[in-house]
Amino acid sequence: MRKKGYFERVKEQTPTRFWINNVTREEAKLAIEAGATGCTQNPAYTWKMLCHEDGRAHAKERIEGYLGKGLDTTDIQVRVQRDLVGEIAKIFMPLYESSRGEAGFVSIQGDPFHEDAETMIRHACFNHEAGPNVMAKIPVTEEGLKAIEYVAARGIPINATEVMAVRQALDVCEIYEKATKGMKNRAPIYFSHITGIYDEYLKKEAQARAVDISPDALWQAGMAVARKTYHMTKRKNKAVGFIGGGARGLHHFTEMVGADACITINWKGTAEELLKQDPPVVERFFTPVPDGVIEELCAKLPDFRKGYFVDGIRPSEYEDFGPVKLFRTSFEEAWENTRRYIESL
Repeated sequence: MRKKGYFERVKEQTPTRFWINNVTREEAKLAIEAGATGCTQNPAYTWKMLCHEDGRAHAKERIEGYLGKGLDTTDIQVRVQRDLVGEIAKIFMPLYESSRGEAGFVSIQGDPFHEDAETMIRHACFNHEAGPNVMAKIPVTEEGLKAIEYVAARGIPINATEVMAVRQALDVCEIYEKATKGMKNRAPIYFSHITGIYDEYLKKEAQARAVDISPDALWQAGMAVARKTYHMTKRKNKAVGFIGGGARGLHHFTEMVGADACITINWKGTAEELLKQDPPVVERFFTPVPDGVIEELCAKLPDFRKGYFVDGIRPSEYEDFGPVKLFRTSFEEAWENTRRYIESL
């Protein structure tokens, strides 16, 4: 009898689901075999494929197919990204069909340099045309909330991303309820709490400011906000799903096991390593964070307070919130690299 892998056992024993992030076509197939039920891609995807031995030639071919057709560089990038992610969506389509639309989603985000509501709406609608299981990925900023409301009302599945604060997720719950009120068949919506990036940002901030803080408390910061966000949104609107993202360590998956959530991780370095280590399936998500840890984090890290307290941040501040800016910077860099590559052809 074949021994079940780690992610298969997680799926069998808990409500937690494994999603894969920014994969090649081959990695997508391997992830599904290992138990993945969904996929997230981001604006760095095309550049990643251009730098990946398994995707370089194919991505270049896609780009060259749009050259000389009167399109500007941004239009080419948006179209190529949709083509590439659409191919991943086809790989996940059997899961979508067999689950009757409960699984097999692949999310895709637009141009990180143009994130006004109108542009995000246009990209979301365009990207969803690649397939019914293509989920529009929209940042939770003040402009993004406007786009989420419009897109949800039109029955397009959504991954509301770049959530670092409790209030951002609660705003998504309110907007979704407002946008879909009276609809019989609402398209699913998730928000992505980017726990790993939040931890990375707070660690950098603590180091830059020479903050005297316990490493144990700092290690728990992102999960403390994720846990509070999870509990508050489940009470607010159970229809809104939770995605844990931005993993920077294996604990950003293992510490979330037990949650009714989808946890997205990279294949290289994270999913592969968990399969190799094959740890026991232990539900850790509902373990309370000690009061002393919360107190220390609140006392020493202002951006932890912004993320943890509902009134710690306002929608007008979401776009410039430190961890959100850090996350977006990586997308902008990759998007710019792709732009330069296209213009060099």
